[in-house]
This record gives sequence, C-alpha cells and structure tokens, in this order.
Amino acid sequence: MKLIETILNSFDPISLGQMEKVKLLNRMDKKFCFSAHRLQDILKQLEPHYFILKIENKSINCYKTLYYDTDDYKFYHSHHSGKLNRFKIRHRTYVENDKSFLEIKYKSNKDRTHKTRIANKNIPLVLDETTLPFIESKLNVSAHSLSPSLWVNYNRLTLVSKTSAERLTFDLNLEYIKNEQKLPLSNLIIAEVKQEKKQVSIFFNLMKSLHIYEGSISKYVMGIALTCPVKQNNFKSQLLKLSKITYANSHTLTSH
Repeated sequence: MKLIETILNSFDPISLGQMEKVKLLNRMDKKFCFSAHRLQDILKQLEPHYFILKIENKSINCYKTLYYDTDDYKFYHSHHSGKLNRFKIRHRTYVENDKSFLEIKYKSNKDRTHKTRIANKNIPLVLDETTLPFIESKLNVSAHSLSPSLWVNYNRLTLVSKTSAERLTFDLNLEYIKNEQKLPLSNLIIAEVKQEKKQVSIFFNLMKSLHIYEGSISKYVMGIALTCPVKQNNFKSQLLKLSKITYANSHTLTSH
C-alpha cells in the first residue's frame, strides 16, 4: 500500500467540492477486474491524464456498505435472470468525511445507471417510517419485505479526467461480511469508468493495450453468489474469472 500511496502523491489533487461537476448520478458504467499487482503500473500510466480525489488529505478512502434484499433475494435473482430494469438498495458510509446515505441504484434497459439517495446518518438495520416513503416511491416492492443481506466493505481511490466528464474508481481490499463472518478478496481490483455518454477514454485504451477486457460485475451479486446457497449458473464465467484472480472460490467464510 505504501508504494501505491507514493504513486498517488504524484497526481494533481482535486477536492470533493471541485468534483461536484462530475457527480454523474445518471451515467454509463463500464467495469474491469484485474489482480492487485498490476495496479502500480496502471496508475503510473494514468498519472498525467487524471486528477486524484483527496478527502481529509487522503487519496485512499474507506467505504462501508450494507445492502438490503428480500428473504428470497429478489434483487439478486433479477440480476441473475438478466432482467434489464433492476434495482439495488444500500446504506453507504463514507468514512473519511463522515457522511452516510440510503441509496437506490437503478440499471435501465438503456444500459444507464441512475442513483438517488437521501442523507441517513444511522445505519438502519430495520427500514422504518423515516425510510419507507423514499424506498416505496422508487420501487414496486414493499419496504417492509426488505432486510439487511450483506456488508460490502472496501477501499476506493477516485480519479477524475482532466479533459472530459469522466470518473474512474479503483476498489481494493474488498471484504464481504455475512452473518458476522467475513470473506476477504484482497488480491482483486475492480475498476469502474463512469461517463455521461460513451466517449474516448485514455483508460479504455490502456486496458486494451494490457489485454484487460471489460466484464460486468456487481460487487453485491458476486458477494451473494459467494456467500449464500443461491442459484448462480449465469455467473459461472464471472466466478471463474474471480477465482483465477483471487482464488476466491477456495476461500471459506471465517469468523469476524
């Protein structure tokens, strides 16, 4: 991590306030997965072209996220069955700036991601009257049927393009927590490009040159597939890819 931090210190910084113009709550997402040992070289090649987000003078920030689903994992199965209009509900805490939100992510059949959220300081283990109106105004599912399903925690570094409306995030030190047990995937890096519309990207070109190819992966659904006895036939290729990168399939949940 020290070497990564040294490389990040060579980036020009951008503040959270300055990044507001590229919030991209309505966007197109593209994801890439690769082994952690490749991150240093990738960052070195990106340094001239991107700013680094710094929060409280830190370039690597901690995200703690609790996802909600029904008892039969309705949101997971929507993704597994390939449903084009699908939702995820989560409570996310941005540790460094001490901000928390209840968020709904909607993936449309136009391959666009829409995110809406409300400030919510306390992590709701039970969705109550303060959160029900927000959830039920967006979903055709009763909020009373939802309960916490999985913790997904990780560190994130965020780059902002110097030339276009593009954000690039790298998630590392991924850890799933289910029923007070944890599954770490410390060798996995998930990179995600967020753009208002599809456009030329220095990062896309770099991935192509390194033979790292786009692959749709949801941290939530992969976490459920790895920690719960659910149907996962349609995720076999993604799970195999994860296994090759992290040996994730050989891990077992350990006490937290």
